Amino acid sequence: MTTRMKKEEEMATDWPRVSIIILNWNSIDDTRECLESLKNVTYPNYDIIVVDNGSEGDDARLLSSEYGSEALIIPNDENLGFPEGNNVGIRQALKKGSDFCLLLNNDTIVDPQFLTELVGAAKDPSIGVVGSKIYYYASNRVESVGGYAWWWLMFMKNVALGFEEDTGQFDCLKDRDYVHANSMLIKREVIERVGLLDPDFFFGAEEYDFCIRVKRHGYRIVYVPTSKIWHKSGRSRAKLKDYPETQRQINQNMGVGYYKYIWGVSRKHFPPVLFIIPFTSYYLFAGGSMILGGSPITAIRHIVRHKDVSFVINSIRNSWRSRLSGLKK
Repeated sequence: MTTRMKKEEEMATDWPRVSIIILNWNSIDDTRECLESLKNVTYPNYDIIVVDNGSEGDDARLLSSEYGSEALIIPNDENLGFPEGNNVGIRQALKKGSDFCLLLNNDTIVDPQFLTELVGAAKDPSIGVVGSKIYYYASNRVESVGGYAWWWLMFMKNVALGFEEDTGQFDCLKDRDYVHANSMLIKREVIERVGLLDPDFFFGAEEYDFCIRVKRHGYRIVYVPTSKIWHKSGRSRAKLKDYPETQRQINQNMGVGYYKYIWGVSRKHFPPVLFIIPFTSYYLFAGGSMILGGSPITAIRHIVRHKDVSFVINSIRNSWRSRLSGLKK
């Protein structure tokens, strides 16, 4: 074995290959800042894949011109949504033979050690996904450290309240039911077993769906407090007002009060008929109260006003018609 081959083998063992996947959509300045922060990363074995998700401007060409020597720029002809846009990058990473895929929001900046800390934690064979401590941009306030979920109630609890100053209260490595895709490191074997992100969740809920699948395949999901990033929270949603067609598409996909996404997750992961339990629990209580800013009674009135009850009944009927039709065949 030559010296070069030996060094490459040691690199692969000590420093597994990571592909950092960044999705850009009409926000080139944020992507530039993110890429600049990645220049200071201390981890020695990574590459960067930037997927331009059908930006209306000249983002893809400009990014290729400015960062083409440092990152692979992949232009999509249209906005495929957050899940499928990332899937484009994930497929490319797997094709290149990467050991890990890191999903990183383009409106973030990173601590130089963030990737080293993630990979170090993920070397445990029982762990499939790890996530960073996420701060609000340019502050010491914690936005997310992952969360717990009671899936049968479709209730998700972010452990951090969202406005807490970091005083060390979240400094322990912890198992979670989910971490957010602002900074989510996924093992290659997990993707190969669990699959890609579900493109049906165009913008929202995809990380919850993915984390449910990861845990059901027996892998742990872990929050790593020593991996730190800063996130420009709300930036993606704020720019939607400038792109009414995309806003309309997102609203149509998720439905009033996210009910289509919650319905989709419930039907996908729970038994026939019984899936109505987590859906109803979320929408009437957890989701209804949170989204509408009122009581469960307010949520019920909202459902009646928008005829969501008939939507539920019709969907159950159509589901069973489909199942019975399949049995007859």
